[in-house]
Amino acid sequence: MTGLADIAAAAGVSVSTVSRVLNRRAGIKGETRQRVLDVLARMPHTARGAAAIRRTGVIGLLVPELVNPVFPAFAEALETRAARAGYGVLLCNTRAALTEEEHVRMLLARGVEGMIFVAPESSHAAATDHRPQAHRRYRSLLDDGVRMVFVNGGGPTVDVPDIAVDERLAGYLATRHLLDLGHRRIGFVSGPAHAVPSRLKRAGWVAALEEAAVQPDPELVAHADFGATGGARACAALLDGPAPTGVLCSSDVMAFGALREARRRGLRLPDDLSVVGFDDVPLADCCAPSLTTLAQPIAEMADAAVAELLDRLTPELPARLGGRTRMFRPRLVTRESTAPPAT
Repeated sequence: MTGLADIAAAAGVSVSTVSRVLNRRAGIKGETRQRVLDVLARMPHTARGAAAIRRTGVIGLLVPELVNPVFPAFAEALETRAARAGYGVLLCNTRAALTEEEHVRMLLARGVEGMIFVAPESSHAAATDHRPQAHRRYRSLLDDGVRMVFVNGGGPTVDVPDIAVDERLAGYLATRHLLDLGHRRIGFVSGPAHAVPSRLKRAGWVAALEEAAVQPDPELVAHADFGATGGARACAALLDGPAPTGVLCSSDVMAFGALREARRRGLRLPDDLSVVGFDDVPLADCCAPSLTTLAQPIAEMADAAVAELLDRLTPELPARLGGRTRMFRPRLVTRESTAPPAT
């Protein structure tokens, strides 16, 4: 990918001059501006290219998958909010035919004005493999003037605003709910150990148990891939040991798998096993028993994410406003899947 330095060298100007042209700043001589524009026209593979100097009215939206209902819910909320502001959305599923990096290249080639990443690759990649590489890619995009915002991005690892639900608090509230019902052997049906959401929820689980003077037992944590199959597998691992009387799950979809595994074993729900999910997807109120869960405030998070991106698309504002994390509180929704443990 051609960077600002390459454009500046080809145009015979400084990098700061190229940046000012890209961001439609005043104070550039007409002939200098035209020289930079001519170079941009010859270099269509730059991060923003010629599209950087025109309004396309389109933003890119990247989600990790569409099987988990929470991501279509985010996509719908973000698209609705963007449409109110006069922007269309190009939706990309980054775990389908193309990788996140390939989707980014495609979006830039199509002239999107900015991008919103929901649960970006860096929040789920193992620290020893793809996460540092992903971070470098995000920093390179920022250096090339690409405007972007994260939703549940896993913390301020790069200088990008992150609109996030407090997943540590979610783990705490789920565990606190089970403790208040009288449970003491509380398991955690976790996603992959390296995933940021898993680590944050586990921290909340530990904090709630320690607050209640209950020793956290590592044997009551089981990791598996996100999804219903992973939830069933992790729940089975817990039930094969000194079984918990209640479990919290990394997502509602994992919770659905845990409920299925418990029923397969003939357990009574919630008498023999209480289950708490996370997300509050529409099916959570329709399964049997209906699922107690922690709801993400999706509409409010979408509003904040689009507002942050629009700020960065305003020509009068600095190109690099800096990243910040806006944390949103999850809400406990109590349904039929939790009850006091059977005596």
